[in-house]
Amino acid sequence: MINEQLLNPQSIVVIGGSNNTHKPGGSIVRNLISGGYQGELRIVNPKEDQVQGIPVFHDVKDIPQTDLAILVVAAKYCPDYVDYLCAEKGVRAFIIISAGFGEETPEGAVLEQRILDTCEQYEAALIGPNCIGLLNRQHHSVFTLPIPNLHPQGADFISGSGATAVFILESAVSKGLQFNSVWSIGNGKQIGIEDVLQYMDEHFAPERDSKVKLLYVENIADPDKLLFYASNLIRKGCRIAAIKAGSSESGSRAASSHTGAIASSDSAVEALFRKAGIVRCFSREELTTVGCIFTLPPLNGKNFAIVTHAGGPGVMLTDALSKGGLNVPRIEGPLADELKAKLFPGSSVSNPIDFLATGTAEQLGLVIDYCEQQFDDIDAIAVIYGTPGLTQLYEAYGVLDQKIRECKKPIFPILPSLHTAGAEVAEFLAKGHVNFSDEVTLATALSQIMHTPQPAPFEVQLYGIDITRLHKTIASIDTNGYVPPQTVRELLSCAGIPMVPEQVSSSKDELIAFAEKVGYPVVAKVVGPVHKSDVGGVTLNIRTAEHLALEFDRMMQIEDATGVMVQKMLKGTELFIGAKYEERFGHVILCGLGGIFVEVLKDVSSGLAPLSYGEAFSMIHSLRGYKIIKGTRGQKGLNEQKYAEIIVRLSTLLRFATEIKEIDINPLLADEHSVIAVDARIRIER
Repeated sequence: MINEQLLNPQSIVVIGGSNNTHKPGGSIVRNLISGGYQGELRIVNPKEDQVQGIPVFHDVKDIPQTDLAILVVAAKYCPDYVDYLCAEKGVRAFIIISAGFGEETPEGAVLEQRILDTCEQYEAALIGPNCIGLLNRQHHSVFTLPIPNLHPQGADFISGSGATAVFILESAVSKGLQFNSVWSIGNGKQIGIEDVLQYMDEHFAPERDSKVKLLYVENIADPDKLLFYASNLIRKGCRIAAIKAGSSESGSRAASSHTGAIASSDSAVEALFRKAGIVRCFSREELTTVGCIFTLPPLNGKNFAIVTHAGGPGVMLTDALSKGGLNVPRIEGPLADELKAKLFPGSSVSNPIDFLATGTAEQLGLVIDYCEQQFDDIDAIAVIYGTPGLTQLYEAYGVLDQKIRECKKPIFPILPSLHTAGAEVAEFLAKGHVNFSDEVTLATALSQIMHTPQPAPFEVQLYGIDITRLHKTIASIDTNGYVPPQTVRELLSCAGIPMVPEQVSSSKDELIAFAEKVGYPVVAKVVGPVHKSDVGGVTLNIRTAEHLALEFDRMMQIEDATGVMVQKMLKGTELFIGAKYEERFGHVILCGLGGIFVEVLKDVSSGLAPLSYGEAFSMIHSLRGYKIIKGTRGQKGLNEQKYAEIIVRLSTLLRFATEIKEIDINPLLADEHSVIAVDARIRIER
C-alpha cells in the first residue's frame, strides 16, 4: 500500500527523536536535516525541549496533522501510537524502526498484527517494523550511514535486511554507484520486496524512473508476484540483479530420487531468477559490481580490448574473461602496427594492449581512440590504470573521463590504486563515473550478466498435451508414493513423451515372449526397489531366453521385488530430466547428462514450470557438458530439438499435475535422430 505520504511526505513526525546521534532516534533526525528535507519536521520527546535545533512536542497529542510518522520507541508502545496517529492526526504512512515484534516472540507478532490491522483500516502505508528506514531524494528517513549520492537515474535498492543493506551501500559508495532510493523492508508485514517491485512496475515512466534495480532477498513470500513484476520491469527496459540468501536449508533433506537429492529450494530460486531475467549474485561485491555495469552502455558483443600499463592485471583479466565465456581477441594487422609505432618501444598491442608503466595520458587516449574507431571487432574496452605512487593520475583520469563520455563502446575503468591515488579516484567518481577496482570481480559479474537470459514468455505450451486423460489418470491413483511402471507410462504418454517398449510382469514366460517379439538384446530391471542399481536389479545386453530366465529368477529373490521389467536394448548417450515440487514455487525442472553421472557430476540446469522452448534451450546450453550434446571430436551431436521438446512437454504436464511431487526420467537415450525415455519414477502426494 505504497502512497504519496510515504514517498513524498509534506510533513514528518519522529516519535522518539533525540539529540543523541549515536542512537537511532537522533540519527534519523540528523539524516533528515542533513539530507535537506523540505517539509515540516516534527519531533516528539517528553524529555527534551529542543532536538538538533528543532522545537520538540512533549506529547503526540500536540502535533498538527502529519503525513508520515517514524517510530523509534519500544515495540510495546507502537500499536497505541499507530492507532492514535491514524485516527486523530491523519497519518497515512509509517516507518517503524523498532524491533521486538514477530521476528522475536509470539507476543511481538500479536503487536505487529495489530499495527497492520490499523494500517489496513485507514489505508496507511507501513514500512517495517524492524528496519533501518526508507531513503529517497525527498527524505532520508534512515538512521544509518553511509548516505550514498542520490540521482534520478541511480539504482533502486530493496533489502530484506537492514544491516546487510548498510554493508551493500558501503560497497557501492566505494565504487561510485549512485542511488535513487533505498528500501529497507524489515519484517515486511505489509510492504515486502514483491510489493515494492509491483509499485515500481505499475508506476514506471521510462523518461523519469531509474532502470537499475538491486535486491537483497532473504524470503520470497510470493514467487509468482516477484516473477510477474520483475519480468515486466525488465521488458520495459530495466535491469535487475539480486542476492537470495538463506536458501540451502532444505538441500540436506534426505530424498529417495535423483531429483530429490539434487534439487532444493535454491534450485527453485535459480529457476525463478532465470525465468524472470534477474541476474543472480552471491556476494555484496558482486551485486554492487553488477549494479555499476548496469549504469554503463549495454555490452553488444563478447570481444574485449584490455588497455593497461601493468601486464599482470591484464593477464588476470584476460583469463577471467575467457573463463566466463567472453573473448580477448588478438589484435594484429596494419592498424595494430600503426598504433604500436606511436607508443614507446617495448609496448605490446596484441591484446592486452600494454603501453608500459612509462606510458602517458596522451597515449592512453590514443589507444582508446584506436579501440573505438579503428578496431571494428572490439565491442568493449577495459582500462586498467593505477600508480605505484611515483606520479599523480589526474591527467590520465581526465582523459579517461573524456573518452567515457565520447565513446559509443562501453569503457570499464579499473582503477586499483584506491589508497595511493585516492584523491584522483575520488575526483573521477565525483564526475559521475564508477570504478571496478578488481578486474577478476568485474569479469565474474560480466559473465553472470551475459549468461542471464531474457524474461520468459508467460504463455503455456499446450500442443500435444492430453490434459483430460492426465487428470483422469491422476484421479485413478489412490495411494501416495511411487506409482507402478504402467502408470508411469500412462502419465508420460499424456505428455507425448516417447518411452522404450517394455513389459512388466511376474510371469517368466510372458517376459520371454515379449523379448522374442521385440528382439534381443534386451534389458531386465527389478520392479519394487527404488534404486535398482544399488541392489543388483539391472542387467544389460541379455541376448537369449535362457539368460533372461536366469536373471528373472535372481531378481525375484531381491527384497521388495514385485516383478521384472524387460525393455528393448537401445544405444545412445544418456540424458536426464527430473522435477521436484517446491512449496510456493511450483515444479523445478532439472536437466543434464544422465545415468549415474547425474548424482556424481551434478551438472544440471534448472527451470521453473511451465517452460518455453527458449527456456529449455537455454537450460541445455548452460550445461557444462553441453559439448557432448552438441557433438565434439568427430562425434555426432544429439537431437537437441527433441530433448528440448521433452523438457517443455514435461513442464506443461506438471503445470497441470501438482500431485506429482518428484519425477525422474533417467536415463533418456539420445542420438542424432531421437531422444527416448528408458526409465522413469514418479512420486505422487496429495
